[in-house]
Formats: sequence, structure tokens, C-alpha cells
Amino acid sequence: MTLTPDSPAPADLTFRTVDLRGRRLTLAGLRAAVPRARPGTTADAEEKVLNIIAAVRERGFAALSELALTFDGVVQTHPRVPAGALKAALAGLDPAVRAALEESIRRARRFADAQRPANTDVELGDGAVVSQNWVPVARVGLYVPGGLAVYPSSVVMNVVPALAAGVESIALASPPQKDFGGLPHPTILAAACLLGVDEVYAIGGAQAIAAFAYGIPATGTGAGSLAGLDPVDVVTGPGNIFVSTAKRLVKGVVGIDSEAGTTEIAILADATARPALVAADLISQAEHDPKAASVLFTDSAELAAAVREELDGQATATKHSARVREALSGPQSGVVLVDDLEQGIAACDAYAAEHLEIMTADAAGVAARIRNAGAIFVGDYSPVSLGDYCAGSNHVLPTGGTAAFSSGLNVTTFLRAIQVVNYSRAALEQVSGHIVSLSGAEDLPAHGEAVTARFGAGA
Repeated sequence: MTLTPDSPAPADLTFRTVDLRGRRLTLAGLRAAVPRARPGTTADAEEKVLNIIAAVRERGFAALSELALTFDGVVQTHPRVPAGALKAALAGLDPAVRAALEESIRRARRFADAQRPANTDVELGDGAVVSQNWVPVARVGLYVPGGLAVYPSSVVMNVVPALAAGVESIALASPPQKDFGGLPHPTILAAACLLGVDEVYAIGGAQAIAAFAYGIPATGTGAGSLAGLDPVDVVTGPGNIFVSTAKRLVKGVVGIDSEAGTTEIAILADATARPALVAADLISQAEHDPKAASVLFTDSAELAAAVREELDGQATATKHSARVREALSGPQSGVVLVDDLEQGIAACDAYAAEHLEIMTADAAGVAARIRNAGAIFVGDYSPVSLGDYCAGSNHVLPTGGTAAFSSGLNVTTFLRAIQVVNYSRAALEQVSGHIVSLSGAEDLPAHGEAVTARFGAGA
């Protein structure tokens, strides 16, 4: 059951306990023990997403129109947002929201500009130079979710690093909203306009990812024609399980940032943590979605009890109480009791949270020992909400344990490292014997012959 913000809250908030105390678990054991969404959800989503991708590939705009009606209740002839709508949205933006977006953009740009790696030239001998050049991809598709909330901050997080990387062609998609004439929310449009993005589409969910990956051909001629949507090289952006599943399924056709699905927060805390702050931060991410994950790792049973009490009271008082209580009561949320910080760090690394807050006596020291997390927030005054909006960091981060092997969105997401080999005749001749030896060892003699041909008679 998915609850809307106006639905009655469940009578009881069940924030379950996983007790790891006294248990010596391997990494595999820890991964199996920590709270996760119930198995089967991803498989169910994959079947639906495969059907959506096939429909978009086969029938283009006709399929997108049908999906907009089915999922968004919007009658749509073409998903491209008119330029006038973008300008009007920016003109009508609340000045306080505009000022906040401008500050978020300023901080994000400073951090993104500093991330761009330098090109490298290495001289391996006289006349032997190997270089690595960072080159931006030509075109990207950026996804900004809709649904239960409005995310102009995700426009900032997607667009700013792409611009810093030097990407020249940027397309942005966000779900159509029935309340706004079938266009994305005006605050989304205003943020895009503020950043100079003029190619914006009212397309939501897995169908947006499919359209970016495979493109949509133009149809018809003359007055009845529909302009096409060119495929992109990289797709980025957060979303629900259907969006993250679609990104996984098109990976290889296009590059992706990570599987940035339904949000999650983990907090590693000891007895020095303040229960009210721990509860507030767990609730802040539960507010996103009924399937959001909020997990507390602690070696203090007393803290766990105090946090439970705070959760019950704060969840009742917050605006989206029903959504929050459902998320906190789900199998993906709960408190994990550990013997000590050593086991807590190991459990957090096994969980590999999208957002990990450290609320311990030596928060910076503990944070330095974490290996797996999308982003780490150190101490009482670095809440996840700061990273969501105005820290300068990026909030498009890997979820579902994928932070163990993937990174959050950053400038290098939009760059490719191209290696350039430039050897002179003398430099090649110096290593030619080694090449011949290795090509013989691999039974690929033509490789060696391609080198010796440059030095034989008539070369």
C-alpha cells in the first residue's frame, strides 16, 4: 500500500531491531543481516521496465503518449517543453527559492570545477610519450524525479557537473504533471532555465531513460510532424526502483552514473549522540518515499530506545506523517545493535549506504575509516539535508549497496579518459624486441611482424 500525504497514519510505528551483538559474521553474513527491502521487488520491476523499454523503442512518441496517460493522467502530443514555458517559470519563481537555488548552484559549481582531473603526459624515454586526455561526452540525458515531491535541487546536481565537464548538449526529463498542464513542475522548469538548459521533456520514469538511451525518431512532415529526440551518451539522475532498474538495463547502450534509486540513510552513532537529532535525520529521508530506508547502527541500547521514542513523536508531528511511518516500519528500515564501533564500522561497510552520518565521540576519525558509502556526513552539524541542498556536494548517489563499487555523480561521470601514444622511430625500435618476444609468447606473431616491418628493407 502506498500512502499519500493525506492518508491516515498507521496506528503503530514499527522500527525493527537487528541484534548483531555477540555474533561473529563474515562480510556475506553482515550483508544478509542488515535491513533491506524484501526480495522480489527488483524482479517485479524488471519485467515491467523491459516492457516499457520495448514499447518506447518500437513505437516512439506514440508509446510515450500512452505511458503519460497511464502513469501521469496527462494527454500529450509531444513531450518537449516550449521555450516560453521555461522562461515563464523562471519569471514566476519565488524570489526566496531563486536565491536558494543560486546559492546551491554557486557552491556546487565551485566543488565541481575543482573535480576536473588534469591531462597527463608521461615521457617513458627519448621520443616515447604516453598521454591521458580527459574529454567530455558529446550529449547527456539528465533525469529529475517527480511524484511525491518536487526536486529542483536535482536539476542543480545533474546539470552543474555536466557543465563543469564541458558537455555541450544537455537534455533533461521530468515527469509531466496533470496540475500544470502536462508540463513538469514549474520549479523544475525554472531551475533548468536558470542553468541555461533549454531542451527539457515532460517524460517520467523508465520511459524517460529508454527515450534517452535509444532516441525517438522524428515523425511525419510539414505541420503534423514531430521533432525527434536524439539519443545520448550518458544518462544520470535519481529516481524510484523503476528508474534505477531502467538505468541498469540500458547500461552498455549508454553510460550511467549509478543505480540511484529510492533514498536511504544510515547513521552510525554511539552513546554520545543526541537522540532528537538522530531521529530527525532518519525522518528527513523517510519523508521522500514509503520505500525509503532509514537505518541506525549503534552500540548503545539506551540510545536506540531513546531514538525510538523520538521517532514516534516526531513522525506523528511531521507533515508527511503517514509516508514517514510507513518507511520507518518497512523491512528496509530499523536499528542494528552492534558490540562496539569496530563491528559498527564493519556493518556500515557491508550496508554501503547512500548517505552515512557519523554521530560518535570522534566522528572525523570514524568517518576516515569508512570504505563504502555514497557520501559521508561528519558530526552533528553535517546532516544529510545539507548535502541534499547546499553543501556543494552532489546528492545523486548510489543506493541498494552499490556504493561498494560505484560513486556518486561527479564531473568524471561526464568525462572519458583517452590514452594517446606517440612514439618516434627510435623509441619504437628500442622496445621492438620485447614486442616480438611477447607476441610470440601469445602466439600472435603478426603483432611482432607489424613492428619489424617498420625496420626491414624498404621500410
